[in-house]
Amino acid sequence: MRLKFLLRPGWIGLILLVVLFATLCFTLLAPWQFGRDDETQARNAAITHSFTADPEPLDEVLPGGAAPGPDTEWTKITATGSYLPEAETLAWLRSVQGEPAIEVLTPFRTTTGETLLVDRGFLRPVGTDAPDYDPAPTGQVTITARVRMDERDQEHRPLFDRQGHRWTYSVDSHVVGAGTGVALRPGYFALVEDQPGTLGALPLPQLSAGPYFSYALQWISFGVMALAAIGYLIYAELRPPEDAAVGGARKPRKMSVAEAVAEDERRERERAGTGE
Repeated sequence: MRLKFLLRPGWIGLILLVVLFATLCFTLLAPWQFGRDDETQARNAAITHSFTADPEPLDEVLPGGAAPGPDTEWTKITATGSYLPEAETLAWLRSVQGEPAIEVLTPFRTTTGETLLVDRGFLRPVGTDAPDYDPAPTGQVTITARVRMDERDQEHRPLFDRQGHRWTYSVDSHVVGAGTGVALRPGYFALVEDQPGTLGALPLPQLSAGPYFSYALQWISFGVMALAAIGYLIYAELRPPEDAAVGGARKPRKMSVAEAVAEDERRERERAGTGE
């Protein structure tokens, strides 16, 4: 049987490796990139919608203290209550529009008894220090803010004190709540322009489709090329040598033009020598 060579250990290992790679491309890597592309498109649509949509009451967007998710992030909400400046925290090592920044996080207790983590906006640091900035207003106010999902610090670092301020490495309601002793509902809420307590309102991120769709197509093409390559190797192994002939005789080799001319000259000399 001509396919017996496929049972050799080298061929078995190569085929298994190619099949595994192609399977990962089709079932894991390409779908993962397609999923990221879907997330990016949904995020872009939510950001675009938030430009013109009217704000909605917090309890209608996130009823029952629900945590923000991809379907509610960037939605504009309204809430009425008062700031808790004693629990104010500054976000360390931020970047806004490509430049260093500090974000001011002030808990906000609503009239319903919930407490939100409100991002009042950004400041430009003086060296590594926080500049002087306006305190949060006192008394009851109504704010409009965009819903944001909590960030995650992979190192799980707690709050720390520095130069008379409380600092955090991530804008995370769980971390700020644990460090200040204030029970905060999940997520945080970034003030829009011209709200009570707004400092430098955080700009919306630029809309970008990202490379994920093209990456997904690349993984699919890699899987197809891997299968095609192993198929060609098997075909090449099965194909008979080009110089083999029926009965084991070798096919005559074709002469080049120079060899044909030299052969003609040799025959002419032979005829001249024999007197023909």
